[in-house]
Amino acid sequence: MVGVLSNRVDRVAVAAGDHIYSWRAAYLYAHHGIYIGEAMVIHFTRATGHEIGTGTFLDRFLFSSSPAKEEGSPCQKCGHLIKHEGVIMSCLDCFLDGGNLYLFDYAVSPAFFLAKARGGTCTIAASDPADVVIHRAKYLLNNGFGMYSLFKNNCEDFAIYCKTGLLVETAFSVGRSGQLASLTAAFSAVASSPLRFLTTSAGGLAIVTSGMYCVGRYVSDIGVRRDVIKVPVERLVEHWAQDVSPAPQECHGHDDGGGGCGPELPS
Repeated sequence: MVGVLSNRVDRVAVAAGDHIYSWRAAYLYAHHGIYIGEAMVIHFTRATGHEIGTGTFLDRFLFSSSPAKEEGSPCQKCGHLIKHEGVIMSCLDCFLDGGNLYLFDYAVSPAFFLAKARGGTCTIAASDPADVVIHRAKYLLNNGFGMYSLFKNNCEDFAIYCKTGLLVETAFSVGRSGQLASLTAAFSAVASSPLRFLTTSAGGLAIVTSGMYCVGRYVSDIGVRRDVIKVPVERLVEHWAQDVSPAPQECHGHDDGGGGCGPELPS
């Protein structure tokens, strides 16, 4: 288990099947992937060089670790492997893109989880064995992980699914991403109108807000929420392959926020 203060690790400490990540844009967000050994990583990205697809000005300056650079020569180790979008495989250097290496922690205690005040670094859920994790990652590399969506189906969602096999089945919920869950919890804590009735002091307001933030993060974690099911990767991909893409008004799966469907859970 990594430390409470930092999940940063050396390369020699990472093993095949680990969920790793690297912070981007001055720690504004992180890009996640599955380390499969021999300094190679499988990860999920929206498009060449881009990590998000919000349709807003954010798309202009938030980028992923996709190593398919538009400028310069391709990486000699992994450049020939790179796809433009979706589930891709790249070397660890290209995944990190000059950033530091961090290890996502699994099966942490509730106290440890809440001590890590920022989401997207750990979960209470337990990881499956490394060989199962690598099998899922490689299978999705060859078959895809659906349409990328920042709020429903992002790189952290991909890595958490590979590690646990769990998918969220509630249609109007965010995905498994701890980063998005923490942002949602923070917004809810600040924006909730009942806060002003719970305390009249600045210190009390801070305590109440912090408490609501912690509760929001905790109940959104994949390890404690009840709207999740375990789905074998083969059945998930088979379901996608058989599903005919519906028109936007006919989408019965998870709205990806961009006019399409995220992964619809197989029955």
